[in-house]
Amino acid sequence: MNPHLTGKRAIVTGGSRGIGKAIVRALASEGVRVVLASRDPASGRTAAEELARETGGEVHALSADTRDDAQVDALVASAVDLLGGLDIVVNNAARPGAAPAIPGVAGVESAYLLEELDTKLVGYLRVARAAAPHLVANGWGRIINISGLAARSSFTIPGSARNVAVAALTKTLADELGPRGVNVTVVHPGATRTEKTADAVARKADADGLSTAEAERALYGHSLIGRIIEAEEVADVVAFLASPRSVAINGDAIAAGGGTRGAIHY
Repeated sequence: MNPHLTGKRAIVTGGSRGIGKAIVRALASEGVRVVLASRDPASGRTAAEELARETGGEVHALSADTRDDAQVDALVASAVDLLGGLDIVVNNAARPGAAPAIPGVAGVESAYLLEELDTKLVGYLRVARAAAPHLVANGWGRIINISGLAARSSFTIPGSARNVAVAALTKTLADELGPRGVNVTVVHPGATRTEKTADAVARKADADGLSTAEAERALYGHSLIGRIIEAEEVADVVAFLASPRSVAINGDAIAAGGGTRGAIHY
């Protein structure tokens, strides 16, 4: 199936590692011209150069902290200058959803929760706000927000609250921008293999006397497919949502965690 992505122009925030890096790879492999945005300029440049070589595509690196309005505005303006316009935005700049040691409501510090919301919810809003005029001017565009399955369970207060909020932001943006040609969706990854997965598996294996395979199943084998999801598998979902072929999906949440037993979402 041809996704008809060749020549489209994209920004991917949080693109230097993990799911974000896999998304840049998937888009560049389909002929998308990509700006990889990250907070650290050096890691961003390294990732962009690696992915450009690997895919043979066009990948640029820009740095910005999405917690800062001015930096986000400058990021989008620079991306538009580099690419000659903008078609696709993937919001992914946030801390991983690993559970912090929070012993119930008494352990939730206000500053921690506010930082999580500023980074993920307001950060995604900043990028969408700066990019939307360019997408609307095209009469076509895609905004894809990477959230997480903590939106669908009582995980921790910060983890669940930030992801539910991103889903609400997504629907509100879709209601406004959908009639103007811009589809907005949210993807909820579950446990996904990234650079940090091996460390978590090793700690579990050491603590419980398990083999690496046993530790991975214990940590990540609860999905219906019985294994951890690869970052590239999440990226495949995002690439489809970024394409013109996804026009029937707007304002909706797509789970990408391998399936959750017993849960019904409608």
